[in-house]
Amino acid sequence: MKLYEKYPIHLSNSLSGEKEKFETIVPGFVGMYVCGPTVYNYVHLGNVRTFLTFDILSRYFRFLGYKVRYVRNITDVGHLEGDVDEGEDKIGKKAQLEQLEPMEIVKRYTEDFHTVTRQFNILPPSIEPSATGHIVEQINITKKLIDLGLAYEVNGSVYFDVKKYNQSHHYGILSGRNIEDLMESGRDLDSQDEKREKIDFALWKKASPQHIMRWPSPWGEGFPGWHIECTVMSTKYLGETFDLHGGGMDLKFPHHECEIAQATGANGKSPVKYWIHSNMLTVNGQKMSKSSGNSFLPSELFSGSHALLQKGYSPMTVRFFMLQSHYSSTLDFSNEALIAAEKGYKKLSNALTLVKALSHSGNSTINTEAEKNLSDLIDQCYQTMSDDFNTAKTLAVLFEMASQINTWVSQKELLNEVNAEGFKKFKATYISFMEEALGLKEEKSVNNNLLDGTINVLIELRKKVRMDKNFALSDKIRDDLKGIGIQLKDGKDGEMSYEIEQ
Repeated sequence: MKLYEKYPIHLSNSLSGEKEKFETIVPGFVGMYVCGPTVYNYVHLGNVRTFLTFDILSRYFRFLGYKVRYVRNITDVGHLEGDVDEGEDKIGKKAQLEQLEPMEIVKRYTEDFHTVTRQFNILPPSIEPSATGHIVEQINITKKLIDLGLAYEVNGSVYFDVKKYNQSHHYGILSGRNIEDLMESGRDLDSQDEKREKIDFALWKKASPQHIMRWPSPWGEGFPGWHIECTVMSTKYLGETFDLHGGGMDLKFPHHECEIAQATGANGKSPVKYWIHSNMLTVNGQKMSKSSGNSFLPSELFSGSHALLQKGYSPMTVRFFMLQSHYSSTLDFSNEALIAAEKGYKKLSNALTLVKALSHSGNSTINTEAEKNLSDLIDQCYQTMSDDFNTAKTLAVLFEMASQINTWVSQKELLNEVNAEGFKKFKATYISFMEEALGLKEEKSVNNNLLDGTINVLIELRKKVRMDKNFALSDKIRDDLKGIGIQLKDGKDGEMSYEIEQ
């Protein structure tokens, strides 16, 4: 029997609003799509929580024996300021501000995203497609929607006709929005607006003369809308109907709602069986935002350089902290909570080190109650994780297991009360849940003052060789440091900083 049959997963489906038994379309195979980052700026902690949530899902699916195709895209065009259909492309705007090519912006922040995910031990997806790599497919589905009467072209732009779609389908099925309310609310159409209705959304936008990113299309030069890319890439790599789609709660409307409408309209069927949404982060009880001054980058969290932090915290401490809360719950950052998480992670990590070194002699005087206790703890690990990926309850079980490990270390005679096979299974379960299912790895301690001083010496050396125009040596210093997990970042006015990949 497969583990996923012995411990079937039940998950909260945003589409139905109910907790449901997870049953894949193809037995033993999971197709999962998650909306990836818009790569126009450094990754913030809200992004990290979302991608950590779906790292846990993909890890646990594999842990139970499923074969997983995990697709997570890179949005490198079409995401406009304010998540609307008018205004500037986020990447194009950043390129103009920094006087760079848009693809230079994309490369810089995609690399930053990958660095941060590695630091948090977030595994890469099976496929990581980009919006710009699928322009042809986005044009084709737009043409198809026009042919089906579900989209219309105006002055080189194409819009999805929500009112027409709603005649035979349900726009608002995911978010619970009512189309009549949406028609009444929001920005009024003015004389310059091309849409038939304010709730219609762009599939393709005509490029203005100053717009940098543009492609030829049957409607003239332009660029795709934000929503269409995910419809194209998810169905291309996972099929017209696939198992699971995820993202942050902020994407439920309009992004995910529009995805459903586009795919259902084009293919005549609902694209996804199960939708999962992760909740947001707060800081000291307040919503995290740049304007409030309570938003910080992962690098500031690791170094403790932000004004709201008393000290720095390691990536695994932060990962552990995030796992202490269910993905659907709001997660509040505070110094007190992080300090407590640091202690908790160290307790589990120390037990991990101890149990790896612990061995059973094979001579046992069996204690039936002790045997049952071990067996129950093993089952509880699977049961709590299979109950909507409840990492918080799973960690509570692991703390009980850690206490048992510490007891065996201090009172070795108690280890003889369980048989060798029971101990072996217990040991394997603790290690595999920590490292594989939850992705919590042992961290190497570093002499931070010595490391910081050494890297600063290399930074000053690199500045000098750059002033001497010895760019080959400058690049070698940067590349060699990156090769050992230290990434140099060139800032304004020649200033440099660094990040350590854990």
